[in-house]
Amino acid sequence: MASITLDHLVKKYDDGFPAVNDVSIDIADGEFIILVGPSGCGKSTLLRMIVGLEDITSGNLLINGRRVNEAAPRDRNLAMVFQNYALYPHLTVFENIAFPLRLAKGKLTEAEIRERVTTAAATLELSEHLDRKPANLSGGQRQRVAMGRAIVRQADAFLFDEPLSNLDAKLRGQMRSEISQMQRRLGVTSVYVTHDQTEAMTLGDRVAVLKKGVLQQIASPRELYEQPVNLFVAGFIGSPSMNFLPATLEGNVFRTPVGDIPVVSERAEVARGRGVVLLGVRPEFFEDAALYEPAKLPHGTVFEADLTHTEWLGSEQYGYINFEPTPQVRELLQSLARDMDAEELRPQIVATLDADSKLRGGQRARLWLDTRRVHIFDPGTGENLTRDAEAGAALTAEAAAVRAEQIARAAEGVPTA
Repeated sequence: MASITLDHLVKKYDDGFPAVNDVSIDIADGEFIILVGPSGCGKSTLLRMIVGLEDITSGNLLINGRRVNEAAPRDRNLAMVFQNYALYPHLTVFENIAFPLRLAKGKLTEAEIRERVTTAAATLELSEHLDRKPANLSGGQRQRVAMGRAIVRQADAFLFDEPLSNLDAKLRGQMRSEISQMQRRLGVTSVYVTHDQTEAMTLGDRVAVLKKGVLQQIASPRELYEQPVNLFVAGFIGSPSMNFLPATLEGNVFRTPVGDIPVVSERAEVARGRGVVLLGVRPEFFEDAALYEPAKLPHGTVFEADLTHTEWLGSEQYGYINFEPTPQVRELLQSLARDMDAEELRPQIVATLDADSKLRGGQRARLWLDTRRVHIFDPGTGENLTRDAEAGAALTAEAAAVRAEQIARAAEGVPTA
């Protein structure tokens, strides 16, 4: 196994464009790191720099403390699992898995190769498919074969380049679980590139969010969600996305296009004297006021707004509220949408409501908002003015401790949740 250090890595192409721009990450031995961001943010380029398929313009890449900038891919002892599986159609599952071992001619006996392949196949539940060809396998089985080829190499780290993007939604869910459990059992250092929110939030110990080649924040999924460092991270992490509502402060009350929102003085203080700010409100911060107990209402505020429509999903429903932004705010939302590779960020609020709520589109709704959890952003710099760095660090430390315990239990053969 290995630790991997990215020390101010830069990748510039011939036209001078920095696809990766001064990225520094310390990846601990056995850690599972996710690289996430919109298309063109540099996440796949960064992965290819680690494995040796892209040259490093400047900075240092260290594996177990050894600088490997100029080392060939075969000398880094890293195993990569590609998006398209990269299987040989004329070879059986057994021979596909054994292929990297046969390349190292003379290093392993046939018995040793067979032992490694059968062990990996058992781990991935492929034992009964070893004599089949890739064309006769499902997408999930092919992905497992590609992972088996990485396992038998006994590499120091696994690198995954959007390995589940070709699978349907149900199969992606199954494979996420399998990859997570396998990584815990093996305790192998892993770097995983994805654009999928669910993969990023469920798989990694830490998630690195990239924007235009620049690392925005690296933290546990929960810290990213609860304590985002800026507008981009807040808007990119979470589905549905965080709502951004323009507001001006008067006293301890924010005047917004959907009504007045009073907040505690500590929250209001960071916005005082700043003019227009953006309130960051997650959809789940709302609820139908008719369903809330009066004792809980002091922790937030109730306001009225017109719902344009609702979407009922069974376990919950979404309510939509449109608002009219100023030209400045509209341009800010469009700029943020471009950064996130989205078509647009509409000037609307999405509120997650209880499935039992009777609110429907076209109605005037009374909504409760938990004002203790509202974020306040500087629209000019994008900075989260209410971020609690200490609380965020505690969330990441807690996640690291839980993960270490899970890996230890997996190594002892004890099932983990």
